[in-house]
Amino acid sequence: MRSLAPILELLQMSRNRFIAMAESVPENLWRKSPHTDTWSPAEVVAHVTMAEQFIIARSKTVLRAPPKQLPLLKKFHLPVLLVAWRVRKRKTPIPMDSSFIVARPQALHRLATAREGTLAFIESTQGQDLTAYRLPHPFLGSLNVYDWMRTIAYHELRHAQQIREVVETIQR
Repeated sequence: MRSLAPILELLQMSRNRFIAMAESVPENLWRKSPHTDTWSPAEVVAHVTMAEQFIIARSKTVLRAPPKQLPLLKKFHLPVLLVAWRVRKRKTPIPMDSSFIVARPQALHRLATAREGTLAFIESTQGQDLTAYRLPHPFLGSLNVYDWMRTIAYHELRHAQQIREVVETIQR
């Protein structure tokens, strides 16, 4: 059985960095973006919250049915760590819900609630082997549920960088 401790540690580290970055944003810049095609820090936090909820909802769904058998070649995927790199902009497949774009205290509370759901889901899978349960990632390929749990953390690190870049661009 796979140890979930490394995943939990990664999730905690990424959350600490993300929260620190979100809290460092001056209040007057929270909803400001440098360009029309760039998210504000509030929108970044909304996106991260929505993405985490989406990943966990999809993971719960895939666990309700027996795992689908895939040929070995279909199981290959790019490393999940690539999610953290901001070398190239990506378009999210998750549409922005404007009701998530709120003041910082409410946004961080929603983010914390999403993480509570993630941790509850992880706890509920203790003793199960999730390697056979797979979902497609739009850029990386077929990921198992453990990969998706790590993707949440790397996604958060990616967007912590984005918040920093947005604030630096606005302040220039």
